[in-house]
Amino acid sequence: MEHKNQTKASANEFNLCHGRLSQEELDEIWAGVHEAAEKIIQSEPQLRHLLTDVVISRKCMARGLAARLARKLAREDMQRDELEPLLCDILINNGALVRSAARDMQAIVDRDPACQSALEPLLFYKGFLAITSYRISHHLWGTGRHALALYFQSISSEIFGVDIHPAARIGCGILLDHATSVVVGETSIIEDDVSILHEVTLGGTGKVSGDRHPIVRSGVLIGAGSKILGRVTIGTCAKVGAGSVVLEDVPPHKTVAGVPAVVMGESNEENPALGMNQSLCDGNRI
Repeated sequence: MEHKNQTKASANEFNLCHGRLSQEELDEIWAGVHEAAEKIIQSEPQLRHLLTDVVISRKCMARGLAARLARKLAREDMQRDELEPLLCDILINNGALVRSAARDMQAIVDRDPACQSALEPLLFYKGFLAITSYRISHHLWGTGRHALALYFQSISSEIFGVDIHPAARIGCGILLDHATSVVVGETSIIEDDVSILHEVTLGGTGKVSGDRHPIVRSGVLIGAGSKILGRVTIGTCAKVGAGSVVLEDVPPHKTVAGVPAVVMGESNEENPALGMNQSLCDGNRI
């Protein structure tokens, strides 16, 4: 199936990182991360060095994020003493990136019952670290530093198993649950408050150029292993069943499943991304 190119849309047409956190809310989240880190140090002293380096010694979330990403992404090509100052400078001077990361943290805590605090995504959740790395590379791409942006994409893909092109546009409040093998193509657009499970592909079709990857609207839940191909739109608060192949637009508040995906009925809840209800309209799992 071939999809026609579309005229590039304005970012104002999409819900991308609306309702960012205030500085007070951001400070409150970081204070909670500090508190959780101090408790773990008391019970697991072997983690003292990690927690002190990434959290306890850091006055703000920007510096903590820079330290954590530097620990994970540093290698011979760019060692930590070079990488961390670069990341820190970008995050401190671009507060929107930090607020977006904080909203991603909140999304994980709110939607993943296995997550007990905002500290856990920072330390252990590769989906969170991968999308935070994407935010760095997207900033670099937007300022014309394409080679460095692609470098971060490549390293992040190797380390976290998540491949997001730096030109893709992604909102905040994003949950990449488990995250392994998630692929997001160059012209993809993902609005705020979306939940995506592992092995999901937002891909193109053939050699079509221009806007050739999917648009995912707010409130969407995409089940594990789903493949969404071409410039199709997944409507607001829709649900895509696990293992589905989506080749056509999905209307808002509908559930689709199958290969190729077809409409199964209405979504079971008002906002599937927040509810994380892994079922179809008839009660079958997605």
